[in-house]
Amino acid sequence: MNQTKADNPGTPLPSDEILDRLTRLHPKLIDLTLGRTQRLLAALGHPERSLPPVIHIAGTNGKGSVSAFLQSILEADGLRVHRYSSPHLVRFHERIVLNGTPIEEAALSHLLEECERVNGGENITYFEITTVAALLAFSRTPADVVLLEVGLGGRYDATNMFDSPAATIVTHIDYDHQHFLGETLSEIAGEKAGILKRDVPAIISPQKDEAFARIEHEAARVHAPLYVGGQDWNAYEEHGRFVYQDTDGLLDLPMPTLVGAHQLENAGAAIAALRRLKELHVSDDALARGMISVDWPARMQRLKSGPLVDAAGPDAELWLDGCHNPSGGQVAAAVLADFDDKLPRPLYLICAMQNTKDAVSFFSNFRGLARQVFTVAVPGTLNVPGADAATPPATLAEMAGQAGLEAAAMTSLEAAVGRAVGHADAETGDPPRILICGTLYLAGNVLRDHT
Repeated sequence: MNQTKADNPGTPLPSDEILDRLTRLHPKLIDLTLGRTQRLLAALGHPERSLPPVIHIAGTNGKGSVSAFLQSILEADGLRVHRYSSPHLVRFHERIVLNGTPIEEAALSHLLEECERVNGGENITYFEITTVAALLAFSRTPADVVLLEVGLGGRYDATNMFDSPAATIVTHIDYDHQHFLGETLSEIAGEKAGILKRDVPAIISPQKDEAFARIEHEAARVHAPLYVGGQDWNAYEEHGRFVYQDTDGLLDLPMPTLVGAHQLENAGAAIAALRRLKELHVSDDALARGMISVDWPARMQRLKSGPLVDAAGPDAELWLDGCHNPSGGQVAAAVLADFDDKLPRPLYLICAMQNTKDAVSFFSNFRGLARQVFTVAVPGTLNVPGADAATPPATLAEMAGQAGLEAAAMTSLEAAVGRAVGHADAETGDPPRILICGTLYLAGNVLRDHT
């Protein structure tokens, strides 16, 4: 079946223009509520009630990677997969994937115009109306599974429209978005656990004690059965292989192509969910093939071509990661420390960051590991609210200094790469290892313009 299109047969405006117009519907004060989304879905005839089985994924870090593993495994088994994620890296179309392919421009424009028309000018957030557009698209194109990532929190997220999803997954929880979700880990975990549903299997990645205690409390309250990493399932490396083990037995699998020990945990959560959903009949062979075919850009991605790679020189390593909070920084630092154990190289960070993030705690993870931080602005703008709420490079460099790192503000990515290469040559004579990080907006710009 062709990709979905709305009832309006006319030629729509470009989707970027429609998305820009939709931002004007944003309420002046954002209150986390399901009411606006429920109202629009009802006006559209409840498309969310006409979907294939939904796997709903929340968490602070790892949602996208878990979803990528699920998609890779399911498609390796011949199943058709819809997927919703946010934010996008290069084009909005990445957020709405229909049977493995980002939605086409004409179909997206028709859907957005239909949702805008039916909304009738009522207040609604950008994320809410685009989530409704995704659910409408999914309802009109047959598939076997829908993978649905939470945007913010869980309990009052626009994706939380299902009384009985096939499964829920809660990835690692840590501090982020405290101004919306609460100041304590327990409060944040309570919001994330808001996706848990009665009698629906809930796969929980290994958590800090405070977060898990709250998840366990919320699960008991709604009668959701838990399958907990480190208790009911385990995922680890052994002799260069990826081992997954639960009460159904042990799997000996290839190491995932996504880099880092944390990706074993994410792969484990995906496998744990599919092992609970026996009606999907996913084969062990598909699990293995899914590990080596998985792809998720800007998650410890080695850049191989483009102007930045050319500027760095053939011997330098240039890595891209969207890590943007203290927990994500901790994971990235662990990966880079492992790289350094295997092949020592001087490490430099190139970073931009939104002003809502705890930059000092983020940078603290790299103390004693990174030789210098170069801060930059995000070039250009992206068509999403909040993309321009960036910390000025000079201010961000001061924050890196507060974390105990040498730092300097730079005028561009290219200038930062050049400074890192020159610094490494002067200090050690070795080619550098460079990580571009701090926000997915910067990562998207790199992927759009520099690869």
